[in-house]
Amino acid sequence: MTYRSPLLALPGAVEAEPPDSGVAAHYGDPMREQRRLANGEAFVDLSHRGVVRIAGPDRLTWLHSLLSQHVADLAPGQHTEALLLSPHGHVEHHLRLSDDGEAVWATVEPGTTGALVEFLRAMQFLMRVHVQDVGTEWAAIWTLGGERLIPTEALPEAAQTHGAPAGIWAYEALRIARGDARLGLDTDHRTIPNEVGWIDTAVHLDKGCYRGQETVARVHTLGRPPRRLTRLHLDGSVETLPAHCDRVLLPDSGKEVGFVGSAARHFEDGPIALALLKRNVPMDATLMVKAGDVTIAAAQEVVVDPEAGLHVRPSLR
Repeated sequence: MTYRSPLLALPGAVEAEPPDSGVAAHYGDPMREQRRLANGEAFVDLSHRGVVRIAGPDRLTWLHSLLSQHVADLAPGQHTEALLLSPHGHVEHHLRLSDDGEAVWATVEPGTTGALVEFLRAMQFLMRVHVQDVGTEWAAIWTLGGERLIPTEALPEAAQTHGAPAGIWAYEALRIARGDARLGLDTDHRTIPNEVGWIDTAVHLDKGCYRGQETVARVHTLGRPPRRLTRLHLDGSVETLPAHCDRVLLPDSGKEVGFVGSAARHFEDGPIALALLKRNVPMDATLMVKAGDVTIAAAQEVVVDPEAGLHVRPSLR
């Protein structure tokens, strides 16, 4: 069944496009909504995100063994982020986690719940855990203070306690301005955490073994991840915004050096985007984004340093 938020019935609501279909892109005034959200006067409907509940006495130690984050001692009410990696260290799932003393609650990108639940259940073995998809009963919303869960039936009344509704366009603009990568938009099947800044937020470098740890540790120790996330400040005289996967080029040679992940119009910064670039692209180079038949000049603002990690510098003798 295709999800459709009850907040799409509000006046002026315009539904977002995939991967955010089912919730509002905006409610008639995107820039005003963005300002309200930045000032803590609004909330965003993220009820299209997946919600997974993991209960049972072994939940924390079990998740600790699977995920990139240290969650063995996650206290009730504490929030964190974590990744589920492939054996080669590529990011498969990005989870936002909290524990309520009885269960861990995880929210994930739209359309990824089924694969996550299937994997977790396959890894249960004799552990005392119970994994449940509760996305129909619980909904995520976002305010300036972060993400929280409320009963789905309470969404229509959310404006009474959380401020005015703001669309996903406002949320995305603030996210891009912060330099926060989003799985599936600013990443691809080859992305490792070191490339997009998730080492700081979703990885614990001193915890025990987990799937994909070898790649993360090696790149963190030796440095120089293959690619790096950067924020692009786009030429504001061009009306077109780049689309997901539009190519990023060097202006002189026309060589392709990366791709655009997500783009938005920020109420202060103007048109901005996140792009995943080859590590060796000069940080001061003005780049070009090929958006259909339009070419857009773009200045870089570093999010992930090309020398990220590099704790061991080999000496040549």
